Amino acid sequence: MNIVGNAHDSLVFGRRIRVLAGHLSKLIPENAQVLDVGCGNGRLAVRLMQLRSDITIEGVDVLVRPDTAIPVTEFNGETIPRYDNSVDTVMLVDVLHHTDDPMFLLAEAARIASRAIVIKDHTRDGILAYTTLKFMDWIGNAHHNVRLPYNYWPEARWRESFAGLGARIESWQARLALYPFPASLIFDRSLHFVARISPEGT
Repeated sequence: MNIVGNAHDSLVFGRRIRVLAGHLSKLIPENAQVLDVGCGNGRLAVRLMQLRSDITIEGVDVLVRPDTAIPVTEFNGETIPRYDNSVDTVMLVDVLHHTDDPMFLLAEAARIASRAIVIKDHTRDGILAYTTLKFMDWIGNAHHNVRLPYNYWPEARWRESFAGLGARIESWQARLALYPFPASLIFDRSLHFVARISPEGT
């Protein structure tokens, strides 16, 4: 597994960072203080700050790695250790599908975010979507000992959940071109999205 995982990291992870940073940098409000929930090693956050010198990013994660590129605080995966409305923007990048109850963590993000919640995650729509997402998740995360409940939602459920929080969708983009051709034909499709929502309809 380590051989496969390491190959994934070297061939895919760098491109993913570059492409995702390009998408996410357009969604973060100006001069924002950002909390990256489930930030991993922080490389994405560093790339975002390189693209957006006006923002600052700190992280929280259930597993704090020894080589994080940004300040990271440990948390229990449920309650985010911040006061209500205490950060401008909460960022959740491929985090919610690793939880048993994405709605709980979404509600926590809405509690602490005063301006925006920026999300990158998956949509379980289309033929073999679940099987493809499960395979990608296992390849990318099993060797990092990341918890894998494979909890993927269809787009309709995401939108229902945002509405249930009283949040407003400001931006939704699919087909992110995270993978080079021809891998994109299998692993991109409509399986990914980035979105910016305003907490409590602000």
